[in-house]
Amino acid sequence: MLPALILIAGCTKQQPTFNYNVDKFYDLEVLRYKVPDFESLNVQQKTLLYYLSEAALHGRDILYDQNCRYNLRIRRALEQVYINYADKQDPQFALLEKYLKRVWFSNGIHHHYSEDKFLPEFTREWFDAALAATGTQLDEEVKDVMFVPGIMAKRMSQADGEDLIAASAGNYYGEGVTQAEAEQWYAEHKDNSAEPLWIGLNSQLVKEDGVIKERVYKVGGLYSEALAKVVENLEKALQYAETNEQRTAISKMIDFNKTGDLKTFNEYCIAWVKDLESRVDYVNGFTETYSDPLGITGTWESMVNFKDLEATKRTQTISANAQWFEDHSTTDPQYKKEEVKGVSAKVITAAMLGGDCYPATPIGINLPNANWIRKEYGSKSVTIDNLAHAYNEAAKGNGFNEEFMVDDDIRRLYEEYGVLCSDLHTDLHECVGHGSGKLMPGVTKDALKEHASTIEEARADLFGLYYLADNKLVELGLLPDPDAYKAGYYQQMMNGLMTQLVRIEPGKDIEEAHMRNRQLIANWVYEHAADKEVEIIERDGKHYLQVNDYEGLRRLYGELLREIQRITSEGDYAAAKQMVETYAVKVNQELHKEILERYARLDLAPYKGFVNPVYTPVKDKDGNITDVRIDYSEGYVAQHLRYSRDYSDLPDIN
Repeated sequence: MLPALILIAGCTKQQPTFNYNVDKFYDLEVLRYKVPDFESLNVQQKTLLYYLSEAALHGRDILYDQNCRYNLRIRRALEQVYINYADKQDPQFALLEKYLKRVWFSNGIHHHYSEDKFLPEFTREWFDAALAATGTQLDEEVKDVMFVPGIMAKRMSQADGEDLIAASAGNYYGEGVTQAEAEQWYAEHKDNSAEPLWIGLNSQLVKEDGVIKERVYKVGGLYSEALAKVVENLEKALQYAETNEQRTAISKMIDFNKTGDLKTFNEYCIAWVKDLESRVDYVNGFTETYSDPLGITGTWESMVNFKDLEATKRTQTISANAQWFEDHSTTDPQYKKEEVKGVSAKVITAAMLGGDCYPATPIGINLPNANWIRKEYGSKSVTIDNLAHAYNEAAKGNGFNEEFMVDDDIRRLYEEYGVLCSDLHTDLHECVGHGSGKLMPGVTKDALKEHASTIEEARADLFGLYYLADNKLVELGLLPDPDAYKAGYYQQMMNGLMTQLVRIEPGKDIEEAHMRNRQLIANWVYEHAADKEVEIIERDGKHYLQVNDYEGLRRLYGELLREIQRITSEGDYAAAKQMVETYAVKVNQELHKEILERYARLDLAPYKGFVNPVYTPVKDKDGNITDVRIDYSEGYVAQHLRYSRDYSDLPDIN
């Protein structure tokens, strides 16, 4: 999955006027996204989309609880004070509002990207009085979690030498479960069959009377109340499925949520991959494993979407040539797929975001994650065009390029080709990058442990970067100019070495897998640029990236791709650990300080997310849906308060 890279500007696409900006606070900015061509959908498709959207929203509380077991109690207490506190002009109340906005954005009390806990700026004494004044109960233990810096300081830790479970606030493991115990349990229960079950994908490991056990996410199990509502709306959506394949997939997802059976989940994934003709599509369930410190359990997410028919022609061109890309990559032949199967690629229009896709969301997705399903049945790869467009529109004229790009020539190149290169890199990353290569016999998906996500994202990124400069893209009509790729190369290196550091607090290491991936690539290339293919220069007291040899830069990307694929294919944990710790984690503190100072003068927010549109069904006198209306006017605060009122299904404690 490719998260949004929003530190950019210079979009040249023209769209009708639309108010993208909604709210801005701390290092966060909230945007709207438009849903182009929604009105072109027929009533069946709109109704399907509506019920899938309702299913997406009912999973919201699950992610809060997965992120930290105290999140729901904290969010609900904050909301009660926010709604009922009498003196809305109190300066302390204004600080509570800012804190609550952060909690909503991050689905909890830890930053959605840096993993660090953020602390309230209002005082504990005022909060105690506000709780009492509004009749809101909150245990002292929970308030300690909010206010004491050292308690549950990180949502997910990847610090070398620590017990990663004990050091992480994420609620994927019960109290007292150690990393060693969890790893032993997973090893004992590993499925080594030809069609393995993803053991641990939908469960929490807990310790009862000294014995490790699973609490399975299902109706009647953990998260039952929310999953029952998800199922209810999936069952309604099922009546409006567009194809038999889609009907089968939705049915399997319903069964999986009811039973928690992992064999059913595999059947769902296969059915979902086979559904190629439906225009409306979705992701729904326990999916990506980035937030589990051991990379096993999926976080709950959803995205409802429909195919952008015109833009999909671009990704279909890439997908149709997937075997060519595989055959001509720099990786060792023994690690290449002899036959690339079923890489289904499309450009989509996001229509509803939920769970771990909301408010911050990816701009590309490639699923399912099981390697054996990818190998035997293929995968779906999507680029989310309307979200990428919203990011670019919101970034117009913000001064970022002028401040950080080395000269007018590279700025002009980026103005002309930057958005196209970004789109194509996302397409290549998702369509062919994640689907490329193969594991050697006996190597499993969890071989790289806590470094698996970083290495996998680096592998897909490098695959895309290597081919972004290939004349094949010009031959296929995807790039209009053989030099256009240079805009993408410059942006990647500048971001990986320098500008993504605006997302890191002074003195902190990089924790998030995608950020680690980008720095890993840039640092490795910079260190191995023996002929100064790329360098950092100083001009008027400021540092800039300068690329001296773009062909040489491509060669270095290819060399690193070869090694990253080897690490992946062989499951070489020691090499993965060394690669990540050497290039991906530590920050150049002097450069970091300078970048933060320069960025601060621009008054920009490095992280962006969205509010969803509101869908309202129109019914006839018999209760049948005859249309679905879309509205973009709901604000950030109003949306989250409504979601907490209408879609909060879980009890406080799980």
